[in-house]
Amino acid sequence: MTTQALLEDFTEQQIERSRRRKRATLPLRLASAGLGFAAVCVLGFTRLGADLVHGAGSLAGGGWPASAALGAVALDLVLTLVGLPVSVRMETVNRAWGLSNRSWRLFWTDAAKGFVIGAVLFGAVSLGLFALIRALPGTWWIPAALAAAALVFVLSFLVPVVFEPLFNKFRPMEAGPLRERLMQVAAQTEVSVRDILVSDASRRTNSMNAYVSGMGKTRRIVVWDTTVKQATPDQVAAITAHELGHAAKRDVITGTAVSSLGMVAGTLLLAAVLQWRALLDAAGTPAVTDPRSLPLIMAIGTMLGGLAAPLFNAYSRYVEARADQYALDLTRDPAAVVATWRNLAVRSISDLDPHPLAQLWLGTHPAIPARIAHARGWGARHGVAVALPSPGENPA
Repeated sequence: MTTQALLEDFTEQQIERSRRRKRATLPLRLASAGLGFAAVCVLGFTRLGADLVHGAGSLAGGGWPASAALGAVALDLVLTLVGLPVSVRMETVNRAWGLSNRSWRLFWTDAAKGFVIGAVLFGAVSLGLFALIRALPGTWWIPAALAAAALVFVLSFLVPVVFEPLFNKFRPMEAGPLRERLMQVAAQTEVSVRDILVSDASRRTNSMNAYVSGMGKTRRIVVWDTTVKQATPDQVAAITAHELGHAAKRDVITGTAVSSLGMVAGTLLLAAVLQWRALLDAAGTPAVTDPRSLPLIMAIGTMLGGLAAPLFNAYSRYVEARADQYALDLTRDPAAVVATWRNLAVRSISDLDPHPLAQLWLGTHPAIPARIAHARGWGARHGVAVALPSPGENPA
Protein backbone atom coordinates (compact mmCIF):
# COMPACT_ATOMS: atom_id res chain seq x y z
CA MET A 1 0.00 0.00 0.00
CA THR A 2 1.32 3.46 -0.88
CA THR A 3 2.15 6.07 1.73
CA GLN A 4 -0.49 8.35 0.24
CA ALA A 5 -3.21 5.78 0.86
CA LEU A 6 -2.06 5.24 4.44
CA LEU A 7 -2.07 8.98 5.19
CA GLU A 8 -5.87 8.96 5.46
CA ASP A 9 -5.55 7.15 8.77
CA PHE A 10 -1.95 7.58 9.92
CA THR A 11 0.57 10.38 10.08
CA GLU A 12 3.85 10.29 8.20
CA GLN A 13 5.62 9.84 11.54
CA GLN A 14 3.43 6.84 12.44
CA ILE A 15 3.99 5.26 9.04
CA GLU A 16 7.75 5.73 9.22
CA ARG A 17 7.77 4.40 12.78
CA SER A 18 5.98 1.26 11.60
CA ARG A 19 8.53 0.78 8.85
CA ARG A 20 11.48 1.29 11.17
CA ARG A 21 10.11 -1.23 13.63
CA LYS A 22 9.63 -3.75 10.84
CA ARG A 23 13.23 -3.27 9.78
CA ALA A 24 14.28 -3.87 13.38
CA THR A 25 12.17 -6.98 13.99
CA LEU A 26 11.88 -8.74 10.62
CA PRO A 27 15.45 -10.09 10.71
CA LEU A 28 14.79 -11.46 14.19
CA ARG A 29 11.53 -13.10 13.13
CA LEU A 30 13.26 -14.68 10.15
CA ALA A 31 16.20 -15.77 12.29
CA SER A 32 13.87 -17.34 14.84
CA ALA A 33 11.96 -19.26 12.18
CA GLY A 34 15.11 -20.23 10.30
CA LEU A 35 17.04 -21.40 13.35
CA GLY A 36 14.09 -23.39 14.65
CA PHE A 37 13.50 -25.06 11.31
CA ALA A 38 17.21 -25.79 10.79
CA ALA A 39 17.56 -27.26 14.28
CA VAL A 40 14.54 -29.53 13.80
CA CYS A 41 15.89 -30.73 10.44
CA VAL A 42 19.40 -31.38 11.76
CA LEU A 43 18.02 -33.33 14.71
CA GLY A 44 15.51 -35.22 12.57
CA PHE A 45 17.41 -36.04 9.40
CA THR A 46 20.77 -36.93 10.94
CA ARG A 47 21.87 -39.25 13.73
CA LEU A 48 22.22 -36.35 16.19
CA GLY A 49 18.59 -36.48 17.25
CA ALA A 50 18.53 -40.26 17.57
CA ASP A 51 21.68 -40.19 19.68
CA LEU A 52 20.19 -37.45 21.87
CA VAL A 53 17.02 -39.47 22.48
CA HIS A 54 19.06 -42.61 23.21
CA GLY A 55 21.30 -40.73 25.63
CA ALA A 56 18.36 -39.15 27.46
CA GLY A 57 16.64 -42.51 27.77
CA SER A 58 19.78 -44.14 29.15
CA LEU A 59 19.58 -41.83 32.17
CA ALA A 60 16.55 -43.82 33.31
CA GLY A 61 17.57 -47.31 32.30
CA GLY A 62 17.30 -47.10 28.52
CA GLY A 63 13.91 -48.76 28.06
CA TRP A 64 11.58 -47.51 25.36
CA PRO A 65 9.27 -45.64 27.78
CA ALA A 66 12.23 -43.72 29.22
CA SER A 67 13.58 -42.95 25.75
CA ALA A 68 10.18 -41.81 24.51
CA ALA A 69 9.48 -39.53 27.46
CA LEU A 70 12.95 -38.22 28.31
CA GLY A 71 13.94 -38.05 24.63
CA ALA A 72 11.04 -35.66 24.06
CA VAL A 73 12.15 -33.52 27.00
CA ALA A 74 15.72 -33.45 25.69
CA LEU A 75 14.59 -32.43 22.21
CA ASP A 76 12.39 -29.67 23.63
CA LEU A 77 15.29 -28.44 25.75
CA VAL A 78 17.67 -28.27 22.78
CA LEU A 79 15.15 -26.41 20.63
CA THR A 80 14.41 -24.00 23.48
CA LEU A 81 18.11 -23.25 23.95
CA VAL A 82 18.63 -22.77 20.21
CA GLY A 83 15.85 -20.19 20.06
CA LEU A 84 16.67 -18.46 23.33
CA PRO A 85 19.27 -15.93 22.08
CA VAL A 86 16.85 -14.61 19.45
CA SER A 87 14.05 -14.48 22.04
CA VAL A 88 16.28 -12.46 24.38
CA ARG A 89 17.21 -10.10 21.56
CA MET A 90 13.55 -9.67 20.56
CA GLU A 91 12.66 -8.87 24.17
CA THR A 92 15.40 -6.23 24.22
CA VAL A 93 14.11 -4.71 20.98
CA ASN A 94 10.53 -4.68 22.26
CA ARG A 95 11.70 -2.87 25.37
CA ALA A 96 13.53 -0.31 23.29
CA TRP A 97 10.32 0.33 21.33
CA GLY A 98 8.28 0.67 24.52
CA LEU A 99 6.20 -2.44 23.86
CA SER A 100 7.44 -4.73 26.63
CA ASN A 101 7.04 -4.08 30.34
CA ARG A 102 8.44 -7.42 31.47
CA SER A 103 11.20 -7.53 34.00
CA TRP A 104 13.97 -9.95 33.15
CA ARG A 105 12.83 -12.04 36.09
CA LEU A 106 9.36 -12.34 34.57
CA PHE A 107 10.86 -13.04 31.14
CA TRP A 108 12.85 -16.00 32.50
CA THR A 109 9.88 -17.18 34.56
CA ASP A 110 7.68 -17.16 31.44
CA ALA A 111 10.37 -19.00 29.49
CA ALA A 112 10.71 -21.63 32.22
CA LYS A 113 6.95 -22.14 32.48
CA GLY A 114 6.67 -22.44 28.72
CA PHE A 115 9.44 -25.00 28.60
CA VAL A 116 7.98 -27.12 31.41
CA ILE A 117 4.49 -27.11 29.89
CA GLY A 118 5.84 -27.92 26.43
CA ALA A 119 8.15 -30.64 27.71
CA VAL A 120 5.44 -32.34 29.76
CA LEU A 121 2.96 -32.29 26.88
CA PHE A 122 5.56 -33.43 24.32
CA GLY A 123 6.74 -36.19 26.63
CA ALA A 124 3.21 -37.44 27.22
CA VAL A 125 2.37 -37.37 23.51
CA SER A 126 5.61 -39.16 22.66
CA LEU A 127 4.97 -41.86 25.25
CA GLY A 128 1.45 -42.41 23.98
CA LEU A 129 2.52 -42.42 20.35
CA PHE A 130 5.19 -45.06 20.79
CA ALA A 131 2.87 -47.17 22.93
CA LEU A 132 0.49 -47.24 19.94
CA ILE A 133 3.26 -47.86 17.40
CA ARG A 134 4.64 -50.76 19.39
CA ALA A 135 1.23 -52.28 20.16
CA LEU A 136 -0.10 -51.88 16.60
CA PRO A 137 2.94 -51.71 14.27
CA GLY A 138 0.85 -52.12 11.12
CA THR A 139 -2.13 -49.92 11.93
CA TRP A 140 -0.86 -47.51 14.61
CA TRP A 141 -1.69 -44.53 12.44
CA ILE A 142 -5.45 -45.14 12.78
CA PRO A 143 -5.72 -44.69 16.56
CA ALA A 144 -2.90 -42.11 16.46
CA ALA A 145 -4.88 -39.94 14.02
CA LEU A 146 -7.98 -40.19 16.20
CA ALA A 147 -5.97 -39.46 19.34
CA ALA A 148 -4.34 -36.41 17.70
CA ALA A 149 -7.76 -35.04 16.77
CA ALA A 150 -9.05 -35.65 20.30
CA LEU A 151 -5.99 -33.96 21.80
CA VAL A 152 -6.72 -30.75 19.90
CA PHE A 153 -10.22 -30.64 21.39
CA VAL A 154 -8.95 -31.42 24.90
CA LEU A 155 -6.35 -28.66 24.77
CA SER A 156 -8.93 -26.15 23.51
CA PHE A 157 -10.83 -26.75 26.77
CA LEU A 158 -7.78 -26.88 29.03
CA VAL A 159 -5.97 -23.76 27.80
CA PRO A 160 -8.38 -21.15 29.26
CA VAL A 161 -8.95 -22.90 32.59
CA VAL A 162 -5.54 -24.49 33.25
CA PHE A 163 -2.78 -22.80 31.23
CA GLU A 164 -3.88 -19.17 30.99
CA PRO A 165 -3.94 -18.69 34.80
CA LEU A 166 -0.34 -19.88 34.95
CA PHE A 167 0.76 -16.75 33.08
CA ASN A 168 -1.85 -14.10 33.89
CA LYS A 169 -4.01 -13.05 36.80
CA PHE A 170 -7.65 -12.32 36.15
CA ARG A 171 -10.13 -10.24 38.11
CA PRO A 172 -13.81 -9.56 37.47
CA MET A 173 -14.35 -6.23 35.75
CA GLU A 174 -15.66 -3.81 38.34
CA ALA A 175 -19.25 -2.63 38.08
CA GLY A 176 -19.59 0.53 36.06
CA PRO A 177 -20.40 1.99 32.62
CA LEU A 178 -17.81 -0.12 30.74
CA ARG A 179 -19.00 -3.43 32.20
CA GLU A 180 -22.61 -2.48 31.52
CA ARG A 181 -21.71 -1.53 27.95
CA LEU A 182 -19.99 -4.84 27.31
CA MET A 183 -22.84 -6.82 28.85
CA GLN A 184 -25.22 -4.94 26.55
CA VAL A 185 -23.09 -5.92 23.56
CA ALA A 186 -23.10 -9.55 24.71
CA ALA A 187 -26.87 -9.45 25.25
CA GLN A 188 -27.35 -8.44 21.61
CA THR A 189 -25.85 -11.77 20.58
CA GLU A 190 -26.90 -15.34 21.21
CA VAL A 191 -23.64 -15.97 23.03
CA SER A 192 -23.88 -16.96 26.69
CA VAL A 193 -21.11 -15.23 28.66
CA ARG A 194 -20.32 -16.29 32.21
CA ASP A 195 -18.30 -13.22 33.22
CA ILE A 196 -16.18 -10.31 32.07
CA LEU A 197 -12.62 -10.47 33.33
CA VAL A 198 -9.66 -8.11 33.20
CA SER A 199 -6.23 -9.63 32.60
CA ASP A 200 -3.03 -8.11 34.03
CA ALA A 201 -1.40 -7.93 30.60
CA SER A 202 0.33 -4.65 31.49
CA ARG A 203 2.92 -6.67 33.42
CA ARG A 204 4.22 -7.77 30.03
CA THR A 205 3.11 -5.39 27.29
CA ASN A 206 1.68 -2.02 26.34
CA SER A 207 -0.30 -3.50 23.43
CA MET A 208 -4.08 -3.85 23.51
CA ASN A 209 -6.27 -6.91 23.14
CA ALA A 210 -9.45 -8.62 24.27
CA TYR A 211 -10.78 -12.08 23.57
CA VAL A 212 -13.56 -14.52 24.36
CA SER A 213 -12.08 -17.48 26.18
CA GLY A 214 -13.48 -20.92 26.89
CA MET A 215 -16.50 -22.84 25.72
CA GLY A 216 -19.93 -23.41 27.19
CA LYS A 217 -19.95 -22.77 30.93
CA THR A 218 -16.32 -21.63 30.92
CA ARG A 219 -16.86 -18.89 28.29
CA ARG A 220 -15.90 -15.42 29.43
CA ILE A 221 -14.93 -12.10 27.91
CA VAL A 222 -11.33 -11.22 28.80
CA VAL A 223 -10.15 -7.64 28.35
CA TRP A 224 -6.51 -6.71 28.82
CA ASP A 225 -6.02 -3.98 31.42
CA THR A 226 -4.03 -2.05 28.82
CA THR A 227 -7.15 -1.99 26.64
CA VAL A 228 -9.23 -0.62 29.51
CA LYS A 229 -6.67 2.15 30.02
CA GLN A 230 -5.85 3.01 26.40
CA ALA A 231 -9.14 2.58 24.52
CA THR A 232 -12.43 4.43 24.73
CA PRO A 233 -15.56 2.51 25.79
CA ASP A 234 -16.72 2.51 22.17
CA GLN A 235 -13.44 0.96 21.08
CA VAL A 236 -13.52 -1.68 23.82
CA ALA A 237 -17.09 -2.48 22.76
CA ALA A 238 -15.97 -2.82 19.12
CA ILE A 239 -13.17 -5.22 20.08
CA THR A 240 -15.55 -7.21 22.26
CA ALA A 241 -18.14 -7.39 19.48
CA HIS A 242 -15.46 -8.77 17.17
CA GLU A 243 -14.52 -11.44 19.70
CA LEU A 244 -18.15 -12.32 20.36
CA GLY A 245 -18.47 -12.73 16.59
CA HIS A 246 -16.03 -15.63 16.82
CA ALA A 247 -18.22 -17.27 19.48
CA ALA A 248 -21.46 -16.54 17.62
CA LYS A 249 -20.09 -18.08 14.42
CA ARG A 250 -18.69 -21.03 16.41
CA ASP A 251 -15.22 -20.23 15.17
CA VAL A 252 -13.54 -21.89 18.15
CA ILE A 253 -15.36 -25.18 17.59
CA THR A 254 -14.94 -24.97 13.82
CA GLY A 255 -11.29 -23.98 14.09
CA THR A 256 -10.66 -26.82 16.51
CA ALA A 257 -12.37 -29.22 14.11
CA VAL A 258 -10.28 -27.91 11.20
CA SER A 259 -7.12 -28.30 13.26
CA SER A 260 -8.19 -31.82 14.19
CA LEU A 261 -8.70 -32.72 10.55
CA GLY A 262 -5.28 -31.26 9.83
CA MET A 263 -3.81 -33.47 12.52
CA VAL A 264 -5.53 -36.51 11.03
CA ALA A 265 -4.22 -35.71 7.55
CA GLY A 266 -0.76 -35.02 8.94
CA THR A 267 -0.71 -38.34 10.78
CA LEU A 268 -1.65 -40.23 7.63
CA LEU A 269 1.05 -38.47 5.61
CA LEU A 270 3.55 -39.07 8.40
CA ALA A 271 2.80 -42.80 8.38
CA ALA A 272 3.31 -42.91 4.62
CA VAL A 273 6.64 -41.05 4.73
CA LEU A 274 7.93 -43.28 7.52
CA GLN A 275 7.76 -46.24 5.16
CA TRP A 276 10.87 -44.87 3.41
CA ARG A 277 13.69 -47.05 4.75
CA ALA A 278 16.44 -44.77 3.49
CA LEU A 279 15.02 -41.93 5.60
CA LEU A 280 15.09 -44.07 8.75
CA ASP A 281 18.67 -45.09 8.01
CA ALA A 282 19.76 -41.48 7.55
CA ALA A 283 18.10 -40.57 10.85
CA GLY A 284 19.92 -43.35 12.67
CA THR A 285 16.86 -45.24 13.83
CA PRO A 286 16.48 -49.00 13.32
CA ALA A 287 12.68 -48.94 13.12
CA VAL A 288 9.67 -46.69 13.56
CA THR A 289 8.87 -48.56 16.77
CA ASP A 290 12.13 -47.33 18.31
CA PRO A 291 11.81 -43.95 20.12
CA ARG A 292 14.97 -42.88 18.33
CA SER A 293 12.63 -42.14 15.41
CA LEU A 294 11.01 -39.31 17.43
CA PRO A 295 13.28 -36.54 16.03
CA LEU A 296 12.50 -37.74 12.49
CA ILE A 297 8.78 -37.72 13.24
CA MET A 298 9.13 -34.21 14.66
CA ALA A 299 11.01 -33.00 11.59
CA ILE A 300 8.48 -34.46 9.15
CA GLY A 301 5.63 -32.96 11.17
CA THR A 302 7.34 -29.56 11.15
CA MET A 303 7.75 -29.65 7.38
CA LEU A 304 4.14 -30.68 6.86
CA GLY A 305 3.02 -27.91 9.18
CA GLY A 306 5.06 -25.35 7.27
CA LEU A 307 3.58 -26.44 3.95
CA ALA A 308 0.05 -26.28 5.38
CA ALA A 309 0.56 -22.88 7.04
CA PRO A 310 -0.69 -20.81 4.07
CA LEU A 311 -3.95 -22.77 3.99
CA PHE A 312 -4.57 -22.47 7.72
CA ASN A 313 -3.61 -18.79 7.73
CA ALA A 314 -5.90 -18.06 4.79
CA TYR A 315 -8.74 -19.68 6.72
CA SER A 316 -7.77 -17.66 9.81
CA ARG A 317 -7.84 -14.38 7.86
CA TYR A 318 -11.26 -15.29 6.47
CA VAL A 319 -12.56 -15.98 9.99
CA GLU A 320 -11.12 -12.71 11.30
CA ALA A 321 -12.66 -10.72 8.46
CA ARG A 322 -16.01 -12.37 9.17
CA ALA A 323 -15.73 -11.39 12.84
CA ASP A 324 -15.01 -7.81 11.74
CA GLN A 325 -18.19 -7.93 9.68
CA TYR A 326 -20.11 -9.29 12.66
CA ALA A 327 -18.87 -6.44 14.88
CA LEU A 328 -19.95 -3.87 12.31
CA ASP A 329 -23.38 -5.42 11.89
CA LEU A 330 -23.79 -5.63 15.66
CA THR A 331 -22.57 -2.18 16.72
CA ARG A 332 -23.42 -0.31 13.50
CA ASP A 333 -20.58 2.00 14.47
CA PRO A 334 -17.89 1.91 11.76
CA ALA A 335 -16.26 5.03 13.21
CA ALA A 336 -15.54 3.16 16.46
CA VAL A 337 -14.20 0.18 14.50
CA VAL A 338 -11.89 2.36 12.40
CA ALA A 339 -10.72 4.21 15.53
CA THR A 340 -10.07 0.87 17.21
CA TRP A 341 -7.80 -0.40 14.44
CA ARG A 342 -6.03 2.95 14.22
CA ASN A 343 -5.42 2.98 17.96
CA LEU A 344 -4.29 -0.65 18.00
CA ALA A 345 -1.90 -0.11 15.09
CA VAL A 346 -0.32 2.95 16.69
CA ARG A 347 -0.05 1.46 20.18
CA SER A 348 1.35 -1.85 18.92
CA ILE A 349 3.43 -0.29 16.11
CA SER A 350 1.83 -2.74 13.70
CA ASP A 351 3.16 -3.46 10.24
CA LEU A 352 0.97 -1.23 8.06
CA ASP A 353 2.19 -2.69 4.78
CA PRO A 354 3.12 -6.37 5.22
CA HIS A 355 4.83 -8.14 2.34
CA PRO A 356 2.46 -10.51 0.48
CA LEU A 357 4.69 -13.50 1.25
CA ALA A 358 4.73 -12.58 4.95
CA GLN A 359 0.94 -12.46 4.91
CA LEU A 360 0.79 -15.76 3.06
CA TRP A 361 2.92 -17.70 5.54
CA LEU A 362 2.59 -15.70 8.77
CA GLY A 363 -0.51 -13.53 8.53
CA THR A 364 -3.31 -14.85 10.73
CA HIS A 365 -5.23 -11.56 10.53
CA PRO A 366 -5.94 -9.17 7.67
CA ALA A 367 -3.58 -6.21 7.60
CA ILE A 368 -4.80 -3.21 9.59
CA PRO A 369 -5.33 -0.98 6.51
CA ALA A 370 -7.51 -3.71 4.97
CA ARG A 371 -9.59 -3.91 8.14
CA ILE A 372 -9.98 -0.13 8.18
CA ALA A 373 -11.03 -0.14 4.51
CA HIS A 374 -13.57 -2.86 5.29
CA ALA A 375 -15.12 -0.72 8.05
CA ARG A 376 -15.19 2.38 5.85
CA GLY A 377 -16.79 0.34 3.07
CA TRP A 378 -19.46 -0.92 5.48
CA GLY A 379 -20.22 2.66 6.48
CA ALA A 380 -20.50 3.76 2.86
CA ARG A 381 -22.85 0.89 1.99
CA HIS A 382 -25.09 1.56 4.98
CA GLY A 383 -25.02 5.34 4.82
CA VAL A 384 -23.22 5.68 8.17
CA ALA A 385 -20.65 8.46 8.23
CA VAL A 386 -17.18 7.71 9.58
CA ALA A 387 -16.27 10.99 11.24
CA LEU A 388 -12.96 10.77 13.08
CA PRO A 389 -10.21 13.07 14.32
CA SER A 390 -7.32 13.59 11.97
CA PRO A 391 -4.58 10.94 12.14
CA GLY A 392 -2.42 11.42 15.19
CA GLU A 393 -5.08 13.21 17.21
CA ASN A 394 -6.41 11.51 20.35
CA PRO A 395 -5.63 7.91 19.27
CA ALA A 396 -7.41 6.56 22.40
